[in-house]
Amino acid sequence: MAEKIHRDYIEIPEGIEVEVVGGKKVVVRGPKGSIEKDFSKTPAYLGLENGKVVVEVRWKGKRGFALLNTILSHLKNMFTGVTKGYVYKLKAYYIHFPIDVYVDGDYVVIKNFVGERGLRKARILPGVKVEVVKKGGDIDLIVTGIDKEAVGQTAANIMQATKIKNKDPRVFLDGIYLYEKGVGDG
Repeated sequence: MAEKIHRDYIEIPEGIEVEVVGGKKVVVRGPKGSIEKDFSKTPAYLGLENGKVVVEVRWKGKRGFALLNTILSHLKNMFTGVTKGYVYKLKAYYIHFPIDVYVDGDYVVIKNFVGERGLRKARILPGVKVEVVKKGGDIDLIVTGIDKEAVGQTAANIMQATKIKNKDPRVFLDGIYLYEKGVGDG
């Protein structure tokens, strides 16, 4: 049975340096920093030709096209990250017990959540910056970085740390929720 090769490319924008190591690892450098991504677990080969990143996937059918487009999307996200960065904005919401949120090293610490005495912690991934902005009773968390996956996972860790269990979610609405995400100053 012959192997089908799907092939596509993405042009490298100006001001960005791309290095392909061994046909499986991509390093993208730009004004905001550098991102490294490893595609060694996929049946794909990456290369550079005339200012373009060429992706070849050795997988027939729809799955080959899906994998090809996934890798191209990862590369686009890396290009956007090193030029503009990503920003996720979260808001702390509480009814009765006032929440206190602060950053302690590699963790976001949430105190007095639903009146609990213990602390809740959410891990901050490397390369991501979390800023806590307090205006009166409002608490906003601004998560910024150049790697879209790391920024999104950090925001998800913060939201997951304030998940309420064994209570009715329609009544107990306390928590930290995402209200805006986009491209910006990362």
